[in-house]
Amino acid sequence: MRYVAAYLLAVLGGKASPAAADVEKILSSVGIEADSEKLKKVISELNGKSVEELIAQGREKLSSMPVGGAAPVAAVAAAAAPAAEEKKEEKETKKEESESDDEDMGFGLFD
Repeated sequence: MRYVAAYLLAVLGGKASPAAADVEKILSSVGIEADSEKLKKVISELNGKSVEELIAQGREKLSSMPVGGAAPVAAVAAAAAPAAEEKKEEKETKKEESESDDEDMGFGLFD
């Protein structure tokens, strides 16, 4: 992802078709060492393509993906509710036990 972002920054900077050295320069400016294999793959995949067209294609693909809905969220929430109640009851029981333990010690912290 960082290679694609650096490539896009180079395009925004005025390079129509950035070279590997351009992307490496951007990455090194923020302290990232570039992996030459990954960088070559990104450059080869994006070389000669319009960034605007690639972004438009990506948006189309994202718009067709399901993003979940209320039904799955509601089912998870309903399943989690009994577990939350149990934890709350356990916490209250433990709190009562710890308070009684403090009383048995016979002295207070600031006495």
